[in-house]
Amino acid sequence: MSKHPSNRAAVGHSRPVQSSVESAILALQMQRPDEAERIAAGVLKADRGSIVAARILGRALLMQNRADEAVIPLKRIARRSNDPAIEMELAGALAAAGQTAAALDQLQRTSERRPPFAPAFLEYSNQLARNGRYDEAMAVLERGLEAAPDAVDLRVALALGHIKRNDRASARAMLQRAVADAPQRPDVLAALARVLAQDGEYPAAADLFRKALALQPDDAVTRSSLGACLLEMGERDAGEASLRLAARGGPQMAGAAITALASASHGRFFLRPSEAAKFLHIDKK
Repeated sequence: MSKHPSNRAAVGHSRPVQSSVESAILALQMQRPDEAERIAAGVLKADRGSIVAARILGRALLMQNRADEAVIPLKRIARRSNDPAIEMELAGALAAAGQTAAALDQLQRTSERRPPFAPAFLEYSNQLARNGRYDEAMAVLERGLEAAPDAVDLRVALALGHIKRNDRASARAMLQRAVADAPQRPDVLAALARVLAQDGEYPAAADLFRKALALQPDDAVTRSSLGACLLEMGERDAGEASLRLAARGGPQMAGAAITALASASHGRFFLRPSEAAKFLHIDKK
């Protein structure tokens, strides 16, 4: 007979709990939040301290537009875990529940952590911007970069803020540093390319768009931007070919491609949308 029956019982208990957690995660991934809620709630009855189950329950409730209920398990585990990622989820639930002040207070506390947790600054800035507090949102990003100077996402977000203020010089400087720090990120390459294109530096912009597409070939937005850039450079055949490929990305991209074709200085203007669609080989099934 084993001298440690309690250990065996504990192992036997943990296995079905872990299996249930995995089933709940799968239900979330399969967009079945009601099922994930049921499983996670069952796990929490057996193990009230399960942080993973509580997070799953919170997410499942949020997916069902039950933010008020999601706050409860997330607030409990945020206190228990001292995990900044969970604090961010709690802030998101508070915001979704209409508790804006509480959400902002939570994000401020999370952003004051040391060592810094860069995503908290980004989410705090986003929440402020959604509430029309744009100057404060920019200030949060600046503080975030001071605390975490290698955080590329913060640098890109700050650059986009400068673009909204029509300060392309500052945006360019931010994005050039971001590209240097993350040369394999297609979104960062494309962001800098768009600033260059706005400043009329089409060859440099086209080069960056091509690099971005080499990393992410199915990005129809970037391919459309490359097509518009090539048209401005007078490379009509290549530009139109790029726009045709971009137009295959769906109705929205087809409209963007038609607009790019019509607005470029070396583009084409069609009196009828059907003629533009035919030229771009857009299939209207």
